[in-house]
Amino acid sequence: MAGDAPRDLALLPKAHLHVHLESAIRWDTLRDLAAVHGVPVPDPPAAGRAAFTSFSEFAAHNAAVRDCLRRPADFARIAAEFCADEAAQGVRYVEVTFTAAAHGHRLGSLDAPLVAVLDGLERGSQAYGIICRVVLDHSRRRPVAWARDTLTLATRYAERGVVAIGMAGDEAYPLAPFTPVVEAAADAGLGLVHHAGEMGGAASIREALTVGRADRIGHGIRVLDDPDLVTELRRRALPLEVCPSSNVALGLVDGIGAHPLPAMHAAGLRVTVNTDIPSVAATTLTGEYAALRTHHGYDDAALADLARAAVDAAFAPATVRERLHREIDAWLDVTPPP
Repeated sequence: MAGDAPRDLALLPKAHLHVHLESAIRWDTLRDLAAVHGVPVPDPPAAGRAAFTSFSEFAAHNAAVRDCLRRPADFARIAAEFCADEAAQGVRYVEVTFTAAAHGHRLGSLDAPLVAVLDGLERGSQAYGIICRVVLDHSRRRPVAWARDTLTLATRYAERGVVAIGMAGDEAYPLAPFTPVVEAAADAGLGLVHHAGEMGGAASIREALTVGRADRIGHGIRVLDDPDLVTELRRRALPLEVCPSSNVALGLVDGIGAHPLPAMHAAGLRVTVNTDIPSVAATTLTGEYAALRTHHGYDDAALADLARAAVDAAFAPATVRERLHREIDAWLDVTPPP
């Protein structure tokens, strides 16, 4: 495609596998909800630089966001708006992460926040033509009992689109206490997707593979520190959910141009492109693909390959994956405008 103008990346059909609903809320919506409930709301961070000096600072930001969500209508609203925003980025299929049990305990009804989110996603899916599935996460530093509640919710609402659970948060906290939950989730046929190799080192990725029985790894940017682990992940063709702008916003990478995603890709790892915390990192999924084009020289064929990798890594039926592959092929075959 030498000499051709680049294709419109907003039109590239995409699967989005790692994005937290609470970190994808529109800032105007967050301000509205904060005003209704009489609570402060944090200002949006600036794009392209570290927005936080520590994980604890980021956790405090998340707590302030959660405090704005108090009624079922709040959760349903952000879920429906999420569908609209994702569809505008060319996302055809999304697995959105939601910390359901923590919200349930905070608000005194385990099921209510998740039910409201599922209602909002269903409305948004119908309105915007997007397929939405849900991953329920649990912070490693929270009680194991809450992780069991997360599993209970996941199995209870699997027929409404909950496809996986995972352990998130500070990777200094081990996965071993959650082994019974992990085993039960695997027995129930749920996917297992853990954050690892983000703030922790390569050892946290190994732990996610062994103790966590991971089907995918959230982040995994420290994998190159362990060549044997690279070989193992390549042999297993285990997908990595890489989130470049998030890593920059959290101060884990100096800038998009310094991000290890291209090196991970070149090492033969199954890399997928994601946003993680798009509102906080001031990014979109289209923006993540565009950054790879601008800062790392990815052409349209390479970007289409990354989109295909996300489709193949999704907990989606074969018919959905096949359709998305056809749509990606069609995008690539369309001659760009002069």
